[in-house]
Amino acid sequence: MVWHLISATPSPYARKIRIALQEKNLPFELQTEVPWDHTTHTPTHNPLEKLPVLILDNDKAIYESHYILDWLETKYPEPSLLPKDIDERLLAKQIEVVADGVCDALVLAFFEMKRENESQPWKDRQVQMRKVTGGLRALNAWVEERATSSGYLFEGRLTIADIATCSVLGFMAVRWPDHGWKNGYPAMEKYWRKLEERPSFASTVPVAQKFSDPVV
Repeated sequence: MVWHLISATPSPYARKIRIALQEKNLPFELQTEVPWDHTTHTPTHNPLEKLPVLILDNDKAIYESHYILDWLETKYPEPSLLPKDIDERLLAKQIEVVADGVCDALVLAFFEMKRENESQPWKDRQVQMRKVTGGLRALNAWVEERATSSGYLFEGRLTIADIATCSVLGFMAVRWPDHGWKNGYPAMEKYWRKLEERPSFASTVPVAQKFSDPVV
């Protein structure tokens, strides 16, 4: 079995899958691309032209990070990255939704800043950064309530909730290093730094990429 994962080095969405594959001991080869650039092969495999894309050994493509995680849990349930209790499982997925929503807002804000001519009305509205503020507040509340003793959000072990939360925090460390969340949420910073020591996290630390195509 040889799978390929099309990924971008700073992508929090792709990092979730890289971590999950390692935690489930599923071998894969990493194919790094800059999805913004015209040289990307992503459209060949995903009609939405988004990363990550997991290409199986039969050339079937699985895409969108939340769906890839669902697919992996269904096909390869052990070790599980979801809580056993149904309600806890649903909450873990809700936390992933919030973490991914913060990612979505950060990516939109980042690309707006990369444009040669930023939209001043867009900047003045600050809609995306309000989403980031609200999302980080919610993630911190879950961390303070559930992870301060064990270091994990559910059952004292790693789940998709931890993976999603730390993936967005790691992304911010690379693309938004001056954001003040660490000062505002010291418990969440401690939780994040501890998880970053885990081998699957340490080997997937995000790295910034440069674009060859202009952002317009």
